[in-house]
Amino acid sequence: MPSLINQVVKLVIFTVLAVNTTWASAQTWAKTTKSGKAHTTTLQFYFHDTTSGSAPTAVQVAQPANPSQYKTGFGIVMMVDDPLTLGPDPKSKLVGRAQGLYGSACQDELSLIMALSYSFVDGPYNGSSISIMGPNQVMHDVREMPVVGGTGLFRMARGYALAHTYSVDSQVAIVGYNVTLIH
Repeated sequence: MPSLINQVVKLVIFTVLAVNTTWASAQTWAKTTKSGKAHTTTLQFYFHDTTSGSAPTAVQVAQPANPSQYKTGFGIVMMVDDPLTLGPDPKSKLVGRAQGLYGSACQDELSLIMALSYSFVDGPYNGSSISIMGPNQVMHDVREMPVVGGTGLFRMARGYALAHTYSVDSQVAIVGYNVTLIH
């Protein structure tokens, strides 16, 4: 009898480890832990902002009367529907979309004001979103922006997003995000 119990215990432990390993490998971009009543979630993904070419994901919707007056593009407003992916390769797994707008909000340096909803489409976070609203000083190596809310699993979220430009050319900016949420 003890041998059968040992075999069952080993089978249960193996199954739990296999399920946890499979979940962890499938969810490498997001991790949630619980401490008391609060949950902490960390998200890591890449934002792909394409401003020209055959399929732009960001289009200009407003500009100042005299756009050449400002070297920073002050007053230009862009509407976006950018993919969020697991890795920096645009063909990597889609985990969500960033939708909303950003605009050049500084006359002296390239600094954007962001008002975006990051809606997720992968795993248990499918259908949940976070809202980021605040300054993005794009010439800084790492920028911190506030998370001001969320929906679904991220309802009542607060936290911050760290953004780091992975690459940029005349058409596409790829930005790595590391987001920490309390919800």
